[in-house]
Amino acid sequence: MADRDPVPLPAEVRARLAELELELSEGDITQKGYEKKRSKLIGAYFPQAPGMDPSMGQERRTPVTPSSSSRYHRRRSSGSRDERYRSDVHTEAVQAALAKHKERKMAVPMPSKRRSLVVQTSMDAYTPPDTSSGSEGEGQGDGDEGEGGDGEEEDGGGGGGTSSSREGSISMEHWISRAIHGTSSTTTTTSSTASSSSSSTRSGGSGAAGGRLADVLAQHVHISAHHHLRHHHHHRHHKTENHSAPPDVTGYTNNTANTTATDGIQVERAPGAGTAAQRQTPKYGNAELMETGDGVPVSSRVSAKIQQLVNTLKRPKRPPLREFFVDDFEELLEVQQPDPNQPKAEGAQMVAMRGEPLGVVTNWPPSLEAALQRWGTISPKAPCLTTMDTNGKPLYILTYGKLWSRSVKVAYNLLHKLGTKQEPLVRPGDRVALVFPNNDPAAFMTAFYGCLLAEVVPVPIEVPLTRKDAGSQQIGFLLGSCGVTVALTSDACHKGLPKSPTGEIPQFKGWPKVLWFVAESKHLSKPPRDWFPHIKDANQDTAYIEYKTCKDGSVLGVTVMRIAMLTHSQALTQSCSYTEAETIVNVLDFKKDVGLWHAVLTSVMNMMHVISIPYALMKVNPLSWIQKVCQYKAKVACVKSRDMHWALVAHRDQRDINLSSLRMLVVADGSNPWSISSCDAFLNVFQTKGLRPEVICPCASSPEALTVAIRRPVEEGSTPPGRGVLSMQGLSHGVIRVDSEEKLSVLTLQDVGSVMPGAMMCVVKPEGFPQLCKTDEIGELCVCTVATGTSYYGLAGMTKNTFEVFPMSNSGAPVSEFPFTRTGLLGFIGPAGLIFVAGKMDGLMVVGGRRHNADDIVATALAVEPMKFVYRGRIAVFSITVLHDERIVVVAEQRPDSTEEDSFQWMSRVLQAIDGIHQVGVYCLALVPSNTLPKTPLGGIHLSETKQLFLEGALHPCNVLMCPHTCVTNLPKPRQKQPEIGPASVMVGNLVSGKRIAQASGRDLGQIEDNDQFLFLSEVLQWRAQTTPDHVLYTLLNSRGTIASSLTCVQLHKRAEKIAAMLAERGHLQDGDHVALVYPPGIDLIVAFYGCLYAGCVPITVRPPHLQNIATTLPTVKMIVEVSRSVCVMTTQLISKLLRSKEASAAVDVRTWPPVLDTDDLPKKKPPLLYKPSNPDTLAYLDFSVSTTGMLAGVKMSHTATSAFCRSIKLQCELYPSREVAICLDPYCGLGFVLWCLCSVYSGHQSILIPPSELEVNPALWLSAVSQYKVRDTFCSYSVMELCTKGLGLQTDLLKSRGLDLSRVRTCVVVAEERPRIALTQSFSKLFKDLGLHPRAVSTSFGCRVNLAICLQPHRLGKLADKGTSGPDPTTVYVDMRALRHDRVRLVERGSPHSLPLMESGKILPGVRIIIANPETKGPMGESHLGEIWVHSGHNASGYFTVYGDEALQSDHFNSRLSFGDTQTVWARTGYLGFLRRTELTDASGERHDALYVVGALEEAMELRGMRYHPIDIETSVIRTHKSITECAVFTWTNLLVVVVELDGSEQEALDLVPLVTNVVLEEHYLIVGVVVVVDIGVIPINSRGEKQRMHLRDGFLADQLDPIYVAYNM
Repeated sequence: MADRDPVPLPAEVRARLAELELELSEGDITQKGYEKKRSKLIGAYFPQAPGMDPSMGQERRTPVTPSSSSRYHRRRSSGSRDERYRSDVHTEAVQAALAKHKERKMAVPMPSKRRSLVVQTSMDAYTPPDTSSGSEGEGQGDGDEGEGGDGEEEDGGGGGGTSSSREGSISMEHWISRAIHGTSSTTTTTSSTASSSSSSTRSGGSGAAGGRLADVLAQHVHISAHHHLRHHHHHRHHKTENHSAPPDVTGYTNNTANTTATDGIQVERAPGAGTAAQRQTPKYGNAELMETGDGVPVSSRVSAKIQQLVNTLKRPKRPPLREFFVDDFEELLEVQQPDPNQPKAEGAQMVAMRGEPLGVVTNWPPSLEAALQRWGTISPKAPCLTTMDTNGKPLYILTYGKLWSRSVKVAYNLLHKLGTKQEPLVRPGDRVALVFPNNDPAAFMTAFYGCLLAEVVPVPIEVPLTRKDAGSQQIGFLLGSCGVTVALTSDACHKGLPKSPTGEIPQFKGWPKVLWFVAESKHLSKPPRDWFPHIKDANQDTAYIEYKTCKDGSVLGVTVMRIAMLTHSQALTQSCSYTEAETIVNVLDFKKDVGLWHAVLTSVMNMMHVISIPYALMKVNPLSWIQKVCQYKAKVACVKSRDMHWALVAHRDQRDINLSSLRMLVVADGSNPWSISSCDAFLNVFQTKGLRPEVICPCASSPEALTVAIRRPVEEGSTPPGRGVLSMQGLSHGVIRVDSEEKLSVLTLQDVGSVMPGAMMCVVKPEGFPQLCKTDEIGELCVCTVATGTSYYGLAGMTKNTFEVFPMSNSGAPVSEFPFTRTGLLGFIGPAGLIFVAGKMDGLMVVGGRRHNADDIVATALAVEPMKFVYRGRIAVFSITVLHDERIVVVAEQRPDSTEEDSFQWMSRVLQAIDGIHQVGVYCLALVPSNTLPKTPLGGIHLSETKQLFLEGALHPCNVLMCPHTCVTNLPKPRQKQPEIGPASVMVGNLVSGKRIAQASGRDLGQIEDNDQFLFLSEVLQWRAQTTPDHVLYTLLNSRGTIASSLTCVQLHKRAEKIAAMLAERGHLQDGDHVALVYPPGIDLIVAFYGCLYAGCVPITVRPPHLQNIATTLPTVKMIVEVSRSVCVMTTQLISKLLRSKEASAAVDVRTWPPVLDTDDLPKKKPPLLYKPSNPDTLAYLDFSVSTTGMLAGVKMSHTATSAFCRSIKLQCELYPSREVAICLDPYCGLGFVLWCLCSVYSGHQSILIPPSELEVNPALWLSAVSQYKVRDTFCSYSVMELCTKGLGLQTDLLKSRGLDLSRVRTCVVVAEERPRIALTQSFSKLFKDLGLHPRAVSTSFGCRVNLAICLQPHRLGKLADKGTSGPDPTTVYVDMRALRHDRVRLVERGSPHSLPLMESGKILPGVRIIIANPETKGPMGESHLGEIWVHSGHNASGYFTVYGDEALQSDHFNSRLSFGDTQTVWARTGYLGFLRRTELTDASGERHDALYVVGALEEAMELRGMRYHPIDIETSVIRTHKSITECAVFTWTNLLVVVVELDGSEQEALDLVPLVTNVVLEEHYLIVGVVVVVDIGVIPINSRGEKQRMHLRDGFLADQLDPIYVAYNM
């Protein structure tokens, strides 16, 4: 090979190169460092191509047309991939599939990550590799692979031969990378320039984070004509098709200057990319500022990325939705309709295949123990087993004599030396665990045969390394169910087990209590002379139990009978033509599977000599097994395809290798379709070393069926083994089609020989009834023979379905009277009776009705960027069920040195490749730092544990890409709005079907009492000051719970007079002027309010700015002052200073404040005379509040409305001067203000005022006050209730001991303008039940802008008491959430699927009438419909107070009339959706009670897929998904659903939330989340009432003000 080299490399350079490659594979140096050092080493030996950058070495020279051998070298040049999946054809197919995608460009927004996260992942990566890592054989982590793996990434030899091979490989890679990356070829070339010029590229054309990816991810995009314009990036006019969408903010700039790089290197463009200017990648928004030097996006315009995402998603998806159908009610999930053109099986029904008869040779022993006795006594010196140390020197030779005598000793000690004579611990038939390390086959063999001789059942398992090994719990479960109480182990292993400080071996997680027994000769007593084991012929007793890990991680024990064990050994002897004293080299795990069958069982039957190669040696010297074959002239070797690959990688012109002695090379994982490439490559290289092609014998096996098939070693010149090149498309439909035209997606299979001697095999359908397949159909292989397992220990049902299967033909006749065993292998029987295996049942994923094999997907993912990216080829592929279909998840460990760009680029290419080759979408692609996936005991990836971590949100990926938009095609049809039915026909329809029109009213306001003769509150106060001057109206508490100040009727009157005087004197105010009152919650506020009334001014209460947060709170104050046209501001001295302070001037223009009066020192004199309003309909006060959607709205309250309001509350709550009410509310707007300032003056009761802000200092303040003052009625807000629930949750016992007693509370009303938060009120009630709180005491109220209180106060507890209070809460109903999305109300039982609990919003206030109307047609609605709540009442507000005077809105909200029915009454529209229900309860007058249920604000409801969603429902689902999500808010932007979650945990958990959030919203709401934003606690803005400000949040998100931890854009 060296002759093709320009200059042969000297030996020391080659050695140094090999070292370098090892360092790189171990992650000790970065790719960059490796390339630098490598080019230094070999620079001198390669002539430079003219004009070539010298640092680039040979990598970019034109490819030599590779001969076949260099082709295999080239194939190996990228060693980091797991070689079982290596296939040259496949790699080229993947690259070609990717190249196809280049035609269709698509911009994918890259996720935004906070700096700390980016740094963390790259640092995390430099953990030294774990010794037991390694891209173990089953990339799926079956765990029967070795711990090894360090030599694995070594590159194709460092010897002379590599240059051309590398070059071939590189140019291929380079070609494909150019093809894919179009504009940005520099960054992807695998050469040192890539890293050195990375800075230049970044500032160059592909700088924008989205830019390069724009080229990369062209997923599922078929550009249709009207997308064509936008597709060309240089096209400047960007049309937005969706007119209702917000305007596009992504100006595409086209700056040609940028194409040249800063350091003067012209960025090289791929040929055919057009001129640089023309193909400039677009910059989104302010992309100029987007990247810092290290390529981490600092701020990337969210709005631009969303626009990009929207544009991407607008393009047609692959499965076009069929015509919408109008569903009656149920949202039907799309059922995947079978494609009429899909391939169907056309062959005849298959016939069961029989193997050759099992010839009973005369000298075959009657049992394996008999064989051992025979060889141990007649040839005691014959070698049985040679073990190697880690240097490859023979460590120990076990002869048949020693094996026999030691096994007898073990048997004797097991039966006689454990427990007592009367109570032996182990009896024949008991199960014992065998715990032996992989480097001690001699001890294992002795113990195994000792158990057989003692008729005890061995259960070999792995050595538990720590107490919490992945999967060790399930192994423990197996041991427990087998009743294992004794574990046999070796001396060295016993010493190595974890110990407690006392020297005890701790109980491993999930394990039963076991006695550890060291089964080594020196620790055992000699059996007496006359004791001999009882040796029987093989019978039906269980010989041993082999463990098997299932797809879901559970561990089953497969029992193998003695007769099966013997028959299996005979069948192997016959098929492999084993003869006495042959030498066999074994690299496999000798505790189970092929290693156990050949090297422990069959070898003893035939007195063979086994050379055992431990994994530790394979790691140090991957060629060791080949050297041992030469050294011992071995006839047979048992290996896995990975061992062949390692030998290839390590093969460095070994002169003295001669493999001509081998007559059989058993490839244990021959049933893995991807083993073929290793076999081919191995043969290709070692053919020159005497390896004959017919020696390679792949076999197929499974724990249940033992050896299913094995290729026989044939005589030279006979027929070559079979090959099948099958279409993956066909395979996914379960049919066999030899591929002809579509070269990309094919699977090449090799046969695994024919049926075993004495067995019969057939193929049955994988799902459902075991029916025979047709000849061109793929199914599960089933075998009928003595030589299989017989059961899963202790699991009768599963045993029946696996070991007792009777396959049926089409006619319904069983194939045989004997049962078959399912092998768990998928395949078919080909021509000449050859068996082909296409995959495992365990790896099967059925997506959208098509079957895909996890191994195939791993292979495709690994073929994408071989060298560069996946750490040691460690990839896990599994499926999770979301929305009634399986979804594919790919999890890969990334190399320590990979950048964000690399990972995102790799991910996007993997998506394309899997789509191109398998025509299936990947639902989620997650990257984790290297060495972090859970490992099996032998270093493989523990698949079920990985899946478990993924589903629990504990995987901690460092990158995630979700593609629900492309994968989820079975969503319900979007609902099409019906042509509106007129309101009249709705009403008639309701009457006909006997449904009530939804309307209700509170009781009449009744007779006028003495204080009700006053029309004005100011008059009521004057009257009280005269009649009951010393009656205390207000008591204000401080945070310690003591009285800070109080007010009697006369004190309030006097102070209000002084304020009025001050307003007249200092403020020179006229009647009707507006005054802003900026006070903290307290007495001053009340005084100022009545002072304004006395002066004839209109007060507006304003929440003062927050000292810690002036920048955001002061502008709101300023805005209210300006919008309300206040001519002066009244406040305290402290706040007046604050309004003009330096901090304030940073937030607002302090020069434009109206005059500010501080009321701390009032004038002594009283006003000449108090103002008396002439007309009760004039303004009393203005109520300003920020709605949940972030709108500032002020409403006008007239004197009439104010008095009516107070009167209504007085009647509802039965308020009299003798009563005390505790109020813990913000006194600035709505009902909170009315209760704090107005009601006491009107009704005369005493109000105990508790400012909510004081609860932050002392959470128990409110409840202590309620208890201390023996209050019967109290009012609070949700935020107060939440503070108590969270802050006092653990202190109830302490509070009880302090004498806190809530038993007197009749009503505790939560004041709110939203749907009642039922979970919070229930947990509050439950929590404080121990303190005497009655479960029915807690209720809610409902108010809105047009009417500050519509419902309030539940039924009296006293009235309920006679009905028996133990019944369920009468005011909660459960409605079907799916019906609600269609504006229909369907009651369901509690706990039924999709049920949503709703709580009544309180009793309708006296004088209030309610009707439910259709918000669009304004027609009245029936009871079973959701509609807008309209209200008619004396205390409705009289209109909005705005600067703009928006009359149309005014009349619509405050003066609406029904379009049909009662068209005379004037209603106010609340803007809330709800429904009425007539309940079984009666009110005081004996009428049945109508309950009002509020569902949500109309303007917050989201229209998605033609249905109405309420944010709170989605948020509730999301908060439930993970313990670290403390709060959540959702909103839509350009029809994309955006979910913002607050993370309470480390930032590493942020990415775990993305898949969980996406899953739960799909499952429960049938919606695809577009963007998931993870933020810190406290980022979601909440107003004073504890309501989320979702629109503020949306604006903040779009303006990049949230500083999110992570933003994921779902594809």
